Amino acid sequence: MPSPRSASLVAVFMALASVLVLASSGTAQAKLVTLEEVDREPGPGNLTELRREAEKSSQALAEATKALEQRQATLAKADTELKAKLEQLRTATAQLSRVRKPLADLVQSLYQSPSGGDMSPFLSGEEDVDQLRALSDMTYLVSGRDEVLADAGRLYQQQQRLAAEAQDLRATKLLVEAQLSVEIDTLRKRSAATVKSLSQALVKLGVRVNQGGRSGAACDPTRVSSAAQYPNGLLPKSVLCPLQQPGRELRADAAIAFVALNEAYKRRFGRSICVTDSYRSLGAQQAVYYRRPGFAAVPGRSNHGLGLAVDLCGGVESFRSAQFNWLEANGKQFGWIHPAWAYSSPFEPWHWEYDPKLGSAL
Repeated sequence: MPSPRSASLVAVFMALASVLVLASSGTAQAKLVTLEEVDREPGPGNLTELRREAEKSSQALAEATKALEQRQATLAKADTELKAKLEQLRTATAQLSRVRKPLADLVQSLYQSPSGGDMSPFLSGEEDVDQLRALSDMTYLVSGRDEVLADAGRLYQQQQRLAAEAQDLRATKLLVEAQLSVEIDTLRKRSAATVKSLSQALVKLGVRVNQGGRSGAACDPTRVSSAAQYPNGLLPKSVLCPLQQPGRELRADAAIAFVALNEAYKRRFGRSICVTDSYRSLGAQQAVYYRRPGFAAVPGRSNHGLGLAVDLCGGVESFRSAQFNWLEANGKQFGWIHPAWAYSSPFEPWHWEYDPKLGSAL
């Protein structure tokens, strides 16, 4: 039984899909298949959904990573703020010590003076320089006591506030880091599980994802950006996904879409799509260019060199054949198109291309 999500997706595409009949005298007719019909078959509908889910998971992971970077910037700012708070706390503590020192020194001086606490000469009217100095110190001590104590109390409160703020910043930092760690780990596992399911589905459909010593990552649609790092015609095996057709390969997203298209084609015609060419290396493109001048793109500019184009046979190469018409009517549902130039200049009914923007919108 399909999942509620699968049923929902199918319902949406059912509403968008219709039956298209291309009919004219002497030409074949082509029926537009729906994803509901494809989903009844073992593979392509599910393959399309898995590819979509893998890309969504990858996008969610990318967005979470971006959010992590933004939050890390916020945490870096909080760290700076924390260091500033701690420096203020150290300064306040030192200031408090400086304020208390004169008071402590004066008390110590009076304590050490033998006559410091004797007030009888003042009561008798006798005048003595030492006693007058002691009286002055005592007056300073009494008059400044309240101010000193007020300053000490204010600095103490500031010290306590800064300590609390520093503690809050520490706690917030630890909490955010823990939340981000869990979020990123969950998204990474979800993405990996989806890609694994996609690889298993491809294997069941006859795609040897590990063919030629490459890892399953070659068929991972979330890593197509890595293929863009290489020049046209110089893509390594590690970024090329095999097709069901032996010896043929494409970029991961194009390959997955072609496998799904191939399954729908098999349902209609009882056999796989015939492929004469797919990814073409720079050397191979040069050979074709010089062998067929005017019928091949300049080396380094062909979509074959990007792993996004195929040349087909088995009837598709004959313009307005049943196979050509069917592919023209249904290819876009899988991201595959017959480019406008190939209808006339040069005329290449066998040449088909994957449109990443169209494919990602499905």
